[in-house]
Formats: sequence, C-alpha cells, structure tokens
Amino acid sequence: QVQLVESGGGLVQAGGSLRLSCAASGRTFSSYAMGWFRQAPGKEREFVARISWSGGTIFYADSVKGRFAISRDNAKNTVYLQMNSLKPEDTAVYYCAASTLNDGSRSRYDYNYWGQGTQVTVSS
Repeated sequence: QVQLVESGGGLVQAGGSLRLSCAASGRTFSSYAMGWFRQAPGKEREFVARISWSGGTIFYADSVKGRFAISRDNAKNTVYLQMNSLKPEDTAVYYCAASTLNDGSRSRYDYNYWGQGTQVTVSS
C-alpha cells in the first residue's frame, strides 16, 4: 500500500516555473515506477511524465518535453516535477501516481495508487 500526497501547486504567470513534489508513505516506494498526470476542466486525465523505479528510464508527453523534468529521490520517498516555461494550457490539476510496472506507463489504467492532486494555474 502506498499513499501519495502532492504539493507545490499554485498560481504563476506564463513563462514562470513551479516545482511539484509527491511524498509517498511506505517502505516500498523505490519498487514503484512513478508518473505525473494532469486533468484540465472538461478534459480527460492525460499523461505528463513517468520515471522508472531506478530513475534510469524517463518519458515525457510531447506537450511538455523540453520544459518539464521528472526526478525522484528514493531516500526521501519523493518524486518531483520541475515545470519551466509554463503556458496557460498547462493549467490543470496535477496528480502523481505509482505503478508496479518497472518503467511505468503512459496509461492511467496501469497505475495502482493516486494522490489527491494539486492545482496549477498559469495566467496569460
């Protein structure tokens, strides 16, 4: 069982940066691949980034590639999402999730545990 708590969301102007954190409970955090997803009002939850349990495999959605960076610190049971050059279309609730798949997945259905989400709002 893993419990996930996101933090770091907020209101930022276009072009600004935010760093999201996702703190996990449990001693088995390092055995899970982690993902970040986001959901804007009226839209489906979409994949943003994922990182394998070791941190050696990372993938991004095309829409955030070159602007966002996912990382993890297994000693701190935490995964991060550094978001730079933010755009109004990045506005959404951001969720972290844990998957038992070694490298994670782009599909939300492959994730076993979810956080409650943190709101990111980018003003133009």
